[in-house]
Amino acid sequence: MSGCDASAASEFLSALSPADGAKLHGDWAVWARDDQLPPQGLWTTWLMLGGRGAGKTRAGAEWVRGLALGLDGFSARPVGRIALVAETYADLREVMIDGVSGLIAVHPRGERPVYEPSRKRLVWPNGAVAQGFSAEDPEALRGPQFEAAWCDEIAKWRRPQETWDMLQFGLRLGARPRQMATTTPRATPLLKRLLADPSVAVTRAATRDNAANLAPSFLEAVVGTYAGTRLGRQELDGELLEEREDALWTREAIERARVDAAPDLARIVVAVDPPAGGGRRSDACGLVAAGLGVDGRAYVLADDTVPAPRPELWSARAVALWRRLQADALVAEVNQGGDMVRAVIAQVDDGVPVVAVRATRGKWLRAEPVAALYAQGKVRHVGAYPALEDEMAAFGLDGLANGRSPDRVDALVWAVTHLMLGAKGRGPRVLSL
Repeated sequence: MSGCDASAASEFLSALSPADGAKLHGDWAVWARDDQLPPQGLWTTWLMLGGRGAGKTRAGAEWVRGLALGLDGFSARPVGRIALVAETYADLREVMIDGVSGLIAVHPRGERPVYEPSRKRLVWPNGAVAQGFSAEDPEALRGPQFEAAWCDEIAKWRRPQETWDMLQFGLRLGARPRQMATTTPRATPLLKRLLADPSVAVTRAATRDNAANLAPSFLEAVVGTYAGTRLGRQELDGELLEEREDALWTREAIERARVDAAPDLARIVVAVDPPAGGGRRSDACGLVAAGLGVDGRAYVLADDTVPAPRPELWSARAVALWRRLQADALVAEVNQGGDMVRAVIAQVDDGVPVVAVRATRGKWLRAEPVAALYAQGKVRHVGAYPALEDEMAAFGLDGLANGRSPDRVDALVWAVTHLMLGAKGRGPRVLSL
């Protein structure tokens, strides 16, 4: 918000009467982000994925409040029977009910429900009831029936499928039973099944989307530290990160390889994996830079992969990276035409030393020795490279799970191979691998 906008807003709010101010303050639709409001359409399940502090709990509590009170945009009439399902009974009370963004806190005093701890339920002045349950005890859901349900942190549930199934049998009241699930994602079977279901409405939110309501020190210390890492992408960006069982690299191994800075580097190369053509499987040019440290390890310094096959684009990007890092050589695969690769690089800068490499084995066999170097702790990532690391975790015996060409992985393999496993001279030549 600009200074002018903030001043106008402050003037408007100060002119309101106490009653109007309280009414505006309690109108969630005014303050909520789009991802925190019920999606459009006739959905049965609303799945909200978000990072830590992204406002998931507030969105869930406000949705239940809107249903129980029959607020416009939530329900045409008050919903009388609601289920609240938490990871544990402690989470039910401490997060969903009594939490800073929980159900008690989001209600103005005159609308506030009363919590009956002995019966684990909330009762509103209009008679609406929200009954609490724990995912540790799915059998407790056998019997009760509801019009709606809010399920919190389903990716952490200890008995997810049993709990979810029992809840579905109980959602049988009213003309349109609905449920909302809020969670920071993890690759659990239940969450993956919900994401694959076209009838499930999905909204997403990152921690940074809620920056206005978070401590600046948290944003600086936590978000700044973990941005781009596996933990940060899951816990802050709300991304669902998966890896294949047959992948050459695990995300855990990649995390172990991460460092903040490289030591002095004896040699730096930029590796290029030119696209084979304009088809669907070759729509990018892999472009990865790495350096050989004085400690004998390889350090990945950049992933500038170009999502376009046009030679004038990837050659310009490759030369720009070579210049920026003051690299010693540009390593380029020449299976698709060695003369073409050298020619397009020379058109940008004929002074760039091109080391030509030729693939004589399959991608998996070429990548295996590099993956072994990672396992031995001999390769490090300086910072985070989410797109490259996603490809690494998805690279199996038959290539990438999505059928596309592993352009970033190919470039990584050429760079590390040249530095750690191949000849390291400066002259332009062909190294077969």
